[in-house]
Amino acid sequence: MLGATGTIGRATAWALVRSGHEVVCFVRPRPSSNTPSRHTLGSRDGGLTELKGIALRFGDVTDAASLARDGFRGERFDVLVSCMASRTGAPKDAWAIDYGAHATALAAATAAGVSQVVLLSAICVQKPLLAFQQAKLAFERMLIDSGLTYSIVRPTAFFKSLSGQIDRVKRGKPFLMFGDGTLTACKPISDDDLARYIADCLDDQSRHNRILAIGGPGEAITPKQQGERLFALLHREPRFKRVPIALLDVIIAVLSTLGRVSPKLAAKAELARIGRYYATESMLVLNPETGLYDAAATPSTGSQTLFDFYAHLISGEARVDLGEHAVF
Repeated sequence: MLGATGTIGRATAWALVRSGHEVVCFVRPRPSSNTPSRHTLGSRDGGLTELKGIALRFGDVTDAASLARDGFRGERFDVLVSCMASRTGAPKDAWAIDYGAHATALAAATAAGVSQVVLLSAICVQKPLLAFQQAKLAFERMLIDSGLTYSIVRPTAFFKSLSGQIDRVKRGKPFLMFGDGTLTACKPISDDDLARYIADCLDDQSRHNRILAIGGPGEAITPKQQGERLFALLHREPRFKRVPIALLDVIIAVLSTLGRVSPKLAAKAELARIGRYYATESMLVLNPETGLYDAAATPSTGSQTLFDFYAHLISGEARVDLGEHAVF
């Protein structure tokens, strides 16, 4: 398994073990450690070593030699599961990880006898306007053409990516939304529900050789509805601040111009384009005939709702490390 140190990756590793599979997670060693061990990776592996049935191996997923030597070790494997993704979505990072590292891993997995691949992708690749989407699609095509049995899972929004404003609102600030807060909608899915879905792809033949869009339970939710429910959970009157899409366009234009002479600013321009994409595009199934997003056509699974998660975060029963998912 690749990508096991991310939140969804950890949940998927646990789900795989609970389904009766033996799991080997190939992860990066800590930069400060020359000889990684269970002890030194205790915090970085997110508790993976606490669950029987998971073996950790350490190396560089972008290096074919490391994958073969440190990961597969000349052993035979049945399935490759990847929850790996680039951290920022910037072009260089995206093509190195979302495409390059996956292509390297696919070749190594094939040599190790793997006959099945389960890939966590993203529903936003339906409308590929950004570098990371194009990189993901390029590997999806490679996987489909490989002749291996595949399941490509394209989830909608994650709880993590929709939790960035809870602390802000708790501090008495308004909920930020683009436009009137109804430009987009999604069916957010929890880590655990998504993990179980990914794990079930190994044995559920109805999910083999398919691209699988998947969302969480219930109706599609707009940003305005997210804010309204958040204020209700905090027992406060709703307060919203509208951010015009035109502001993002100005930021993108300025950064793009300056990016012609500064690679750093060019990367920031791409991040701004990513932000604009998510501010204006729904994370739902896209109808290719109408060009419209279709909530009814977006499959739902699981039992955990975003608003239940909000309640757990507010009460302190749950925590979330936003990382690169912190939009506001």
